[in-house]
Amino acid sequence: MELRQGQVAVVTGAASGIGLAMARRFAAEGLAVVLGDVEEAALAKAAEELTEGGARVLARTVDVGDAGSVRALADAAFDTFGAVHVLCNNAGVGSGAEGRMWEHEPNDWKWAFSVNVWGVFHGIQAFVPRMIAGGEPGHVVNTSSGDGGIAPLPTASVYAVTKAAVVTMTESLYAHLKAEHARVGASVLFPGPHMLRTGLWESHRNRPERYAKERPRKTPYRSLDQWEAAMKAAGHEVAFTPVEEVAEHVVDGIRADRFWLLPASEHSDRQIRARSQSMLDRANPSYLESFILD
Repeated sequence: MELRQGQVAVVTGAASGIGLAMARRFAAEGLAVVLGDVEEAALAKAAEELTEGGARVLARTVDVGDAGSVRALADAAFDTFGAVHVLCNNAGVGSGAEGRMWEHEPNDWKWAFSVNVWGVFHGIQAFVPRMIAGGEPGHVVNTSSGDGGIAPLPTASVYAVTKAAVVTMTESLYAHLKAEHARVGASVLFPGPHMLRTGLWESHRNRPERYAKERPRKTPYRSLDQWEAAMKAAGHEVAFTPVEEVAEHVVDGIRADRFWLLPASEHSDRQIRARSQSMLDRANPSYLESFILD
């Protein structure tokens, strides 16, 4: 797919982090950008920045876990611009779960699934039929993670489960689009290859009341800066990938019609090989042992 002036890109989770970086990158290519996010103030700031830079911008607050909210975003996008060519289902949250899996609160799982899984499905259902009907080349990018998309980090198991679901959903979407001979492609994005400075660590700031914690946390939420400081104190330097590099990877992948938007990484490749070999050998998942806590 060629990206060119006059096309339209929709990005959820667009007010910060990876989403904003993708919106900026699409705008630089001359695309109109539709920004969807649950944070109204941050969304307005992002829209103002892009508009001042000369982009055509439509910004709407959206709760991707609510199908009606996503349909309203789609209606606004098509009513304003007449078409959508790129859809990035990018909004995501951590769960806030603590302890072992059997100790988790059901609302931790419900909230994470609402955004990370249902949010992607709602985007597909609201936009893809209209993108196909438009008859123009298009592309869908769903944001997953190496945590779950490749192999789970057991200490963040809720998030990992949701991101594994995104991979399978995108594989299925790809197959369905091919079966329809649609001019719309699909990709699954694994941001990285290193850590990213995004608002994911402070997801709890946007946690809706309907998924509120049922009991106080045993430990305070930890920010990315606090986690990084703890890692350094333990003798571990943390590498970070700029979100701008992720956005560039997305643009390159769309142009190449590449399904796996998975940056080169020896660590990821080792995990993929180890997991695949474990399955082929019908062996226990020893590749998780380095993550398992006593």
